[in-house]
Amino acid sequence: MEEMEGTVLRPSLERMKMVRSEETGEMLTEPFLHVCKLILPVVDKFGGAMSIVKSDVGGNLSRLEAKYYSDPSKYRLLYSLVQAEVESKTSKASSSCTNGLLWLTREMDFLVELFRSLLDHPDWSMSRACTVSYNKALKKWHGWLTSSSFPVAVKIVPDRKKFMEIIGGSGDINADIETFCTTFAPILQENHKFLASVGLDDLKSS
Repeated sequence: MEEMEGTVLRPSLERMKMVRSEETGEMLTEPFLHVCKLILPVVDKFGGAMSIVKSDVGGNLSRLEAKYYSDPSKYRLLYSLVQAEVESKTSKASSSCTNGLLWLTREMDFLVELFRSLLDHPDWSMSRACTVSYNKALKKWHGWLTSSSFPVAVKIVPDRKKFMEIIGGSGDINADIETFCTTFAPILQENHKFLASVGLDDLKSS
């Protein structure tokens, strides 16, 4: 296997440039989902510690993709997936695309938060960075069961230095993390803003 060009984040960074429509600046479904899909290999590098996050992201992506591919022209814009459900009053169902987008966005918030912690606190251990980021981004939305299993998962996160080497590849990992956080955070913020505008940004899991 040849050495990867650049960092593990590079493919998702390239794709982020395409998430908005050139004409209207609106969020496009397929490129947004593709960005999230390209982040999965990064989550993989955490090993078993992030298996909950990885399976959640994967499940939410599959649900949104299935809906998108059922009618790509109708669902070309990301928020049209939610609008259709708001109109049919199915948006609050746990299996809805609205719920899928909400949780996918929160899981990506967590990763942005985590990378920001790693960048801003070079002295923090990986488990500390994970815990602080989880508490900020996800804990308040999770039910007791999930939030009590997180501290257990964090015990098996990889060593920080080793992790940074793995995801760094042949690129400048700090520069790519910085770009990842500053480019992706506003996109995620826009999702929250839209979900809040239809009264759906505060759904919790059981």
